[in-house]
Amino acid sequence: MKIIIFGDVHGNLVALERLFQLEKSETDGFICHGDVVNYGPWTNDCIRFLNDVPNCVLLKGNHEHYFTDGHYDGTNVIAQTFFKHCYQNFDKTLISQISNYGVATTIGDFTVQHTINKQYIFADTDISDLLIDRNYMIGHSHQQFFREKDNFKLYNTGSIGQNRQFINQSCYLKYDTDTQKVELKSFLHDIDKVINQMKTENYPQLCIDYYLSKKTL
Repeated sequence: MKIIIFGDVHGNLVALERLFQLEKSETDGFICHGDVVNYGPWTNDCIRFLNDVPNCVLLKGNHEHYFTDGHYDGTNVIAQTFFKHCYQNFDKTLISQISNYGVATTIGDFTVQHTINKQYIFADTDISDLLIDRNYMIGHSHQQFFREKDNFKLYNTGSIGQNRQFINQSCYLKYDTDTQKVELKSFLHDIDKVINQMKTENYPQLCIDYYLSKKTL
């Protein structure tokens, strides 16, 4: 079986639709490890899109918890501003759907979940004290990488909708359960469509400037 593992969509329907255009015909299933919501202008559409996909396992990220709780508990001003704008435009009838997302799932030799111990794990993070007792595929840090610790494998899918190095690059994994091969994959999407929609929906300038400040490939 060939499985696509992805996450951190963050309301970017342009990138999400492109992923399925590229992979749907040659893939047996999908796993989304969370953070479908917030930041981008299509939170509601992304939830509905994924709910209609057959053979797609949906897991919670921290932003699903913010939306079900109705509260963002962080101190980052930019993130606070995004949450306030996006949550007021969130279709609250979808709360039950994101509440039903899972926490973790197993595919082949890997456990897939949003992250480990709620930590942001990057390619250069010191993980010497991090308990890794199995093979993992995670997200959360929006940075794609592969690492090993104590003979276990740790993959980060990167982000479909909000790559924090190159904002128009979407990253994900492709896993062949028969051969145990994992591919780190990516594609480019039209970030101008996202930013223009944000302007149309009167996002705060702070949010628009955040996206404009990111590099593109």
